Amino acid sequence: MELALSIDVIVMLAGVAAVAGFIDAIAGGGGLLTIPAMLLANIPPVMTLGTNKLQAASGALTASITMIKKGVVSPSNMKQAIIAAFIGSAAGTIAVQLSPPDLLAKLIPFLIAIIGIYTLFAPNLGEVEAEPRVSESTWQRVISPLIGFYDGYVGPGTGMFFALGNVALRGREIIAATGTAKVLNLSTNIASLIFFILGGKVLWSVGLAMMVGQTLGAFAGSHLVIKGGSKIIRPMIVIMCLAMLTKYVYG
Repeated sequence: MELALSIDVIVMLAGVAAVAGFIDAIAGGGGLLTIPAMLLANIPPVMTLGTNKLQAASGALTASITMIKKGVVSPSNMKQAIIAAFIGSAAGTIAVQLSPPDLLAKLIPFLIAIIGIYTLFAPNLGEVEAEPRVSESTWQRVISPLIGFYDGYVGPGTGMFFALGNVALRGREIIAATGTAKVLNLSTNIASLIFFILGGKVLWSVGLAMMVGQTLGAFAGSHLVIKGGSKIIRPMIVIMCLAMLTKYVYG
């Protein structure tokens, strides 16, 4: 299915995607910009989710490549988590195309509020490695697919959930946790995108244009993360949590 959108609208959406890619690379939550922008352009909701995955996947790929090249993360050490997140996202994507996401949506504001409060008040959040609260096996086989399911079912803030989950539950340093989040988010985006494509829910003309903006934004954001560390990531997470909470409560 293709909708006739003007060049001006498509360029505007590509610009929004660039800003979203920058935010996603640092903290996650870029979907708060791209999804409303596409809805304002009168793109149907499920088509919006599918198209959003197309452009988001390019940003996650760009950020992942940057993190891998800089030695922040090694995909070979997280194969189980990547596969589990992929499966969870695929299941979530199938579910969202079969039923409205009302039930899960009611829980999201509480999860976001907890993350925001934790990030704001936790001392020395992710500045150094800490004692893990859950095992690596639990993280890879249970937590990762659950977050993956959320990404396929709803989406915005998935990178944030992956990153903060790694910090809070696995005791990871925040830059390493952010790098891990990008790779896992790439896996969930690809899984979700595959099933949206199979369901005919991707608007290709818009998605490809937004991919350009998303890639540029993600490239800039991922380099800023590596240079700025927790001084950049922590306040951005709090800001995006506040924005997401406001959107879900009053939107």
